[in-house]
Amino acid sequence: MDNRQVDLRQKKFLRMTTAPVQGLVLRLAVPTIASMLVTALYNVADTFFVSSIGGYEGTCAIAAVSVSLSVMALIQALGFFVGQGAANFISRALGRHDVDKASEMAATGLFLALSLGALVTLAGELFTAPIARFLGADEEFIGPTVDYLRWILAAAPLMTGSFCLNNQLRFQGNAFYAMIGVVSGAVLNVGLDPLFIHVLGLGAQGASLATAISQSVGFCVLLAGTFRGDNLRIQLRRVRISLENLKFIAQGGLPSLLRQGCGSVAVMVLNRTAGQVGDLDPAIGRAALIAAFGLVSKIMMMVNNVVIGLGQGYQPVCGFNYGAGQFSRVRQAFWFLVKTIACWCLLVIVLGELLAPAVVNLFPDAQPKVRALAATILRFQCAAFFANCWVLPSNMTQQTMGWMFSASALAMARQGLFLVPLVLVLPEFFGLIGLELAQPLSDVLTLCLAIPLQIRVLRHLSLPDRPLE
Repeated sequence: MDNRQVDLRQKKFLRMTTAPVQGLVLRLAVPTIASMLVTALYNVADTFFVSSIGGYEGTCAIAAVSVSLSVMALIQALGFFVGQGAANFISRALGRHDVDKASEMAATGLFLALSLGALVTLAGELFTAPIARFLGADEEFIGPTVDYLRWILAAAPLMTGSFCLNNQLRFQGNAFYAMIGVVSGAVLNVGLDPLFIHVLGLGAQGASLATAISQSVGFCVLLAGTFRGDNLRIQLRRVRISLENLKFIAQGGLPSLLRQGCGSVAVMVLNRTAGQVGDLDPAIGRAALIAAFGLVSKIMMMVNNVVIGLGQGYQPVCGFNYGAGQFSRVRQAFWFLVKTIACWCLLVIVLGELLAPAVVNLFPDAQPKVRALAATILRFQCAAFFANCWVLPSNMTQQTMGWMFSASALAMARQGLFLVPLVLVLPEFFGLIGLELAQPLSDVLTLCLAIPLQIRVLRHLSLPDRPLE
C-alpha cells in the first residue's frame, strides 16, 4: 500500500470519528439517496414503458413485471446478504485500523456474491416456466413473465456482484463511487427500455434485457471504482473462504437476507392472493389487481428509498464509530436519523393522502380500473408510513453493530412475520379491503416490536467511550 493511500485512510478515520455526525450522515446520505432514487426510477421505468404498450397486452405486461419482482428481490437479497455482511465487518475493521482484514473480507465477499448469483442463473434457466407459475403467473400472462425472467436470471451473477460492491464502497465511506456505478446503469436502463420495448418490439422481454445489460455495466463501473482513491482493492489472492469469514458475513448479512427474502416471499404471496381476490370479482379481474399492487409497490419504492438512503448514509458512521468505541457518537447519529426520517414520513403521509390519484396517473396508459385500485392501495400504505422513522434506524443500528438475532427478527417482521399471515387471513374475512389493509397493519405491528428491541441497544450504547487510537 502506498503512502498516499495510508494518508487518505487516516484522514478518513479522523473525519468519521471526530467530525459532527449530522454533517457526516447527510454528506454520505445525499449520493446514496440519489443512487437509490435513480435505481427506483429505472425500476419504475420498466413498469412505465411496458404499461405504455396499452390495453390488455399492457396490463398483462405490467402483471408479468410485478410477479417477477420476487425474483429480483431474491437476487438482491443474496447480493445484500454478502455485501452487507462483508461491509458491516469492513467498516468496524477500518474503525479498528485493521486494513488487511478489511481487504480480505472485501475480496471474499465479492467472490461469494458472484458464486451465489451463478447458482441462481443455473437453477432459474432450468426451471423458468415452473418458477413463473409458482410466483402467480397463469396462462393469461405466463408468456410475458417467462420472457421477462430469462434475461434477469442470466444476469444474476453480475447483479449480485453489483449489490455487493455497492455496499462495500458505501461502508468504506465512499458513497460517491457507489453512486456513480448505480447511476450509470440506471441512465442506460432508461435509454434502452423504449428502444427494446417499442422500437424493436420486444415487449416485456425488452424490459428485462435492458435491465440485464444496465446492471452488468453498473457492475463493471463499481468494480473499477474499487481501484480509485482510498478504496479497498479487490484482489483474487486475498479471497479466503473460512468459517470465521463466513460467520462474520452471516452475522452482518443475515438480517438483509431475511429482509429481502421475506420481501420476495411476500410479493409472491401477495400476487397469488390478489389474483384469487380479483377472480372473485369479474369487474376487477386477476391481472388488473396484481397490476395495481405492482404500480403501488413501484411508487412506494421511490419514497422508501429516501428513507433507506438516509439510513445507508448513517451506517458507515455507526460502523466506524462503534468499531472505534465512540458510543456517544453512535447515539447522536441514531437520534439525528430518527428525526430526519420523521420529517420525510410526515411529508409522504400528507402528500400521499392528498395526491394519490395524481400520482398513479403518472402511468396514463394503465387501464382506468388499475389506476383507481392503485390510488386506494396507495392511500392505505401512506397512512402507516410513520413507522419507518423508528423501525429502519433501529434495524440498521442493530445490523451494523453485529447484533444478529434482534436485527434478524426485526428484518423479518414487516414482510414476513406480519405481512404474509395478514395477506393470507384478512381477505378471507374482508375481501379486497382486507388485502389493502395488510401492509399498513404490518407496519404498525413492526413498530411495536422495534421499540423494545432498540431500547435495549440504546442502553448498551450508554457505555463510556474508548480513547481514540
